[in-house]
Amino acid sequence: MNYTKLDVHTAAPLHPEASVLLIYTGGTLGMVYDISGKHLIPFNFDQILHRVPELQQINVLLTVLSLNEPIDSSNISIEHWLDLAHIIEEHYHFYDGFVILHGTDTMSYTASALSYLLENLAKPVILTGAQVPIGKVRNDARFNLISALEIAAKGGAEGSTHVPEVAIYFDNVLLRGNRTKKVESSHFDAFKSGNYPPLAEAGIELEFEQRHILPNPEKPLKVHRKLDNRVAILKLFPGISEMVVRSVLSSQGLRGLVLETYGAGNAPTTDWFLKLLREAINNGLIILNVSQCDEGNVNQGLYETSRYLEEMGVIGGADMTTEAAITKLMFVLGQDLSLEESKKILRGNLRGEITL
Repeated sequence: MNYTKLDVHTAAPLHPEASVLLIYTGGTLGMVYDISGKHLIPFNFDQILHRVPELQQINVLLTVLSLNEPIDSSNISIEHWLDLAHIIEEHYHFYDGFVILHGTDTMSYTASALSYLLENLAKPVILTGAQVPIGKVRNDARFNLISALEIAAKGGAEGSTHVPEVAIYFDNVLLRGNRTKKVESSHFDAFKSGNYPPLAEAGIELEFEQRHILPNPEKPLKVHRKLDNRVAILKLFPGISEMVVRSVLSSQGLRGLVLETYGAGNAPTTDWFLKLLREAINNGLIILNVSQCDEGNVNQGLYETSRYLEEMGVIGGADMTTEAAITKLMFVLGQDLSLEESKKILRGNLRGEITL
């Protein structure tokens, strides 16, 4: 990634409470209207105090790292995730917390991927964005940005509650990143964490729920450098054809599959469907079963329609989101482990993405 760094002169005195690195990747939050008033364009972050004058009241040393070519979040790739992890690694010892400004469409995927890549994370990495650009009069961008910076700064404030994990702040709530999914495209409450409670809520004060936040790690940060994208998602639906299932399972080089099933992990029991899954597993494909429901969890074997999956070796994904499951597959497959070791790790809890 090519980027520009800029020190922002806030109200921080000689002894600020904390230092925060703000990483702008792209997205609605950093957009303003051009001279015509019709088209949205990224604003220059040397104007950030003009756009968000409230920052001048924050007792934080703030550095902005802005990508020279902002990325629409629909174009986010695993290379961008690896680059973001590397940027955090490079700057880890110089800042108390990190805020990543990111488009909302794939923010949950990025938060999930970063949670796996940043092992033993002891500082806040907060992703945020906006539904309405900062250039409009009524927007959610300004409040999301200020609150995310305040949360990230808690990493350096002595005696304060801080969040040593990758999280998403949006519309007054802080959520564990790998527990989220985008559920709204037109309202401010864009993200939901159906199977895990908020880490914090922003009212008059920031109210943290310490019991829901991951503990501080005992080991130093370890940044992983490899993901394997030879994975796929197959969402079941009534009437799905043998041709479609066969084409996905027989994709050249495919190593892992997230199977989106019904309810508590249920799937068709037709002979051709079970036969195709069994053959794929016998050929070394890892299949991870997650529910299409926003809440609840996979319980393979509870019903007969999931018992067959359990018996043939499909891995139950418990209450993982699809976003957490597909990025976890990429991460685990990138570790060059044996098939059995990979399956064991997928069944376990790495970064709070699953309730065991």
